[in-house]
This record gives sequence, C-alpha cells and structure tokens, in this order.
Amino acid sequence: MHPSQVLFQDQLTPVMLPVCDHYAGSEKLMRKSMQLQSELGPCFDITFDCEDGAAAGNEAAHAKLVAQLINSEDNRFQRIGVRVHDLDHAAFSQDLQLILPAAAKKLAYLVLPKVSSARQVAEAIAEINHYTAQSGRTELLPVHALIETHDALADVMAIAALPQVECLSFGIMDFVSSHYGAIPGDAMRSPLQFSHPLILRAKLEIAAACHRYGKVASHNVCTSISEPAAAGCDAAQALSQLGYTRMWSIHPSQIPHIVNAMSPSDTETELACAILLQARATSWGPIQYAGRLHDRASYRYYWTVLKRAQFSAKELPAQAHVLLEGDSQ
Repeated sequence: MHPSQVLFQDQLTPVMLPVCDHYAGSEKLMRKSMQLQSELGPCFDITFDCEDGAAAGNEAAHAKLVAQLINSEDNRFQRIGVRVHDLDHAAFSQDLQLILPAAAKKLAYLVLPKVSSARQVAEAIAEINHYTAQSGRTELLPVHALIETHDALADVMAIAALPQVECLSFGIMDFVSSHYGAIPGDAMRSPLQFSHPLILRAKLEIAAACHRYGKVASHNVCTSISEPAAAGCDAAQALSQLGYTRMWSIHPSQIPHIVNAMSPSDTETELACAILLQARATSWGPIQYAGRLHDRASYRYYWTVLKRAQFSAKELPAQAHVLLEGDSQ
C-alpha cells in the first residue's frame, strides 16, 4: 500500500499546503504575483485580496477582475485563492456571486476574514457552496478562516472542526487593536509577538485547534518590508516554537525567506526518504535505523516532512519521487 494509505488508517490525514501565502490586492500586484509564481513554481500560494484590495465603491469591478485573472492562462498551477469581504460587509455576497460561478473551478480556496463563530462560518460555507455549484465544480471549495477577534478565538476549536475549513490564519493587527491599548503596539511584531502572554496564548490556541483536526495553522504577517529576511526569522520561530506550518507574505521579497525557513532541510528530507524506504521494504513494520527504533508513529512524522518538502522550491532527491509516486493527497 502507498504510505499515504497505510500510515493514516487510524489517524486524521493532515492537510498539506504550500508554506507561504502571498497577498496581493491591486491589479498590478496580482499580475506581478502570478508572474513570480510562474517563475518559481507552486512553492507559494497567492491570495487575491478583495477586502483590502478593492477601493470603496469599486468592489464589484474588483471582484470581476479577480475572477478574470483566476480564469486566465497565467493561473498555471491553480494555487490562487481569494480573500472576500467580511461576512457582515455589504459586498460579501456580491463577491461570492461575481467570483464563484465564474471562477470556482480554478480557485484553490476562499478566505473568510473577521469570522466570529463556527456557526457563522458554517452559514457562510453553505452560501459559498451554493454559488460554487453554479460553476460546475464537483468537489467542495476549501475555506480558510481568519482568527482575529475575541469571539473567533473563543470558538476556534469548533471552527477548525468544520470539514471544509482547511486553514486558520492569525490576524495579529486586528487582534491587538481589539484590546484597545491593553496590549502594546510593539506586540504586533517581533520580538514581543512571540513573548507577550495574550498574543502567545492566541497563537497557541489556534495552532492546537489546527493540529487537533489536521488543519494548517498560518502565521501572521511580518510588516518589516524593508528587511525581508525578518519574515524568514519570524517563520522559523513560528514553525519551531509554535507549530505553524504556513505564513503570510505581503511583499514578494519575503516569499523566498518564508519558503526557505518553513521547508524541511535537505538533511531532513534525505533522512525521511531513507527511513520510509526501509519501512516500506518491511511492509511498514518496526525498523531500526542508525541505532534508533522507528514505527508507524515516526513514519507519519517523516511522511509529513516529505510532503512539506514537496511544496518547497528545492529539488527533491530521487528516492522522494519513488515514495510520492501514486500519492493521491
């Protein structure tokens, strides 16, 4: 049996996504992002932004442009999502009506900002599915939810449990602002964002909810645009300390730093290949490798390392392609 079939028989199969989610709002930046993705490959996702990208009064025209770009030949890998207006905004349903029937077939996911509860997200998903069906798409459209309010954080487990939700993102700036000065502004960025108790609590609860239900935890933006390497440092810390496996980018220069920081190293990938190949040769029974015992628990870990490496910009070793061949996930 293929490792993806045998290793998760009694476990949730985790969602795997590219480690970087690049946001673009204006037409110029959306087209530039598509060109960059075409050059680098699908090692990062693009999220077209209707919430902050559309000028007031221009929401409909912006949504139509987004649908047009998603359907264009420049969407080579079909790894482009859309952040629509928040669920209480007058343009929310309009975004769905203009984008989904026209472009859902080539859409990777839909992002819901400022959600407040699992019930609200479930109601939004029902509306999303209604308009998605009009496109002729047969599979459900994955949904990402932005956790940036007190109410959403309080219901984060239930939101993560919704089957169609595949990713939760932390909106740190709105979350800090919602405390009305009780959390200092410096907590929106490093180093305080990784040590302030209220911020740390929010990030850990989001990550815990995601990992309980096999979803992807996406870390908040790094606003240091003039120092793109800072985004890589934030990404490395979010992965190693908090269990986040994806992070926003708000400038093209941040993308390679985030991808590099959150992708497995060559050494990790080669070790995963060696252990999984030996395990497969013994029909996934326990093995000894380099003096250490391994069984299906560690095989699941190394399989996820290999899957994460698949989304990176690095060249995979030949053994990895052998293991990944026939993977349906």
